[in-house]
Amino acid sequence: MYYLGMEKTAYFAGGCFWCITPIFVARGAKKVTAGYCGGEEKDAYYKAVKSQTTGHRETIAITYDEDRISYDKLLQIFLANIDPYDEGGQFIDRGPSYTTAIYYNDETEKEKALKAIKNLETKTGKSVMVKVEPFKSFYEAEEEHQDYYLKNPEAFEEELIQSGRKK
Repeated sequence: MYYLGMEKTAYFAGGCFWCITPIFVARGAKKVTAGYCGGEEKDAYYKAVKSQTTGHRETIAITYDEDRISYDKLLQIFLANIDPYDEGGQFIDRGPSYTTAIYYNDETEKEKALKAIKNLETKTGKSVMVKVEPFKSFYEAEEEHQDYYLKNPEAFEEELIQSGRKK
């Protein structure tokens, strides 16, 4: 019998939320929800966030069972699937709403995020531009943005190619 551990949620902004969702689904996340974090305005929505005026970033909320996949592993997957050295956005997606961040829920997550970034900097000799910020709120994105890769597989594949995420 499989014991279900404690369910947790991690919040990562990695540029286009469509592009990083399937990576975490494939690696064992229970659920990945597209949304917005980081801004001060209430009730963020796509058009406003994309206008670069709200302070929010496109973010994914990763629901996971810590007995199946650790927070450290999620950090490793995240850092391996973004350009952590780009402070202006990700690939062709530019502007504040596409910059990278790790939103931590507690001091343990904060310490782990900072350690993962420091390890990457030590390994590469480059400065990592991923922000580490306290989690405040998450606004779920509109339905058309949820599981975009499943609903629009051809458009999603084209997005990956055009963005430079898939060579």
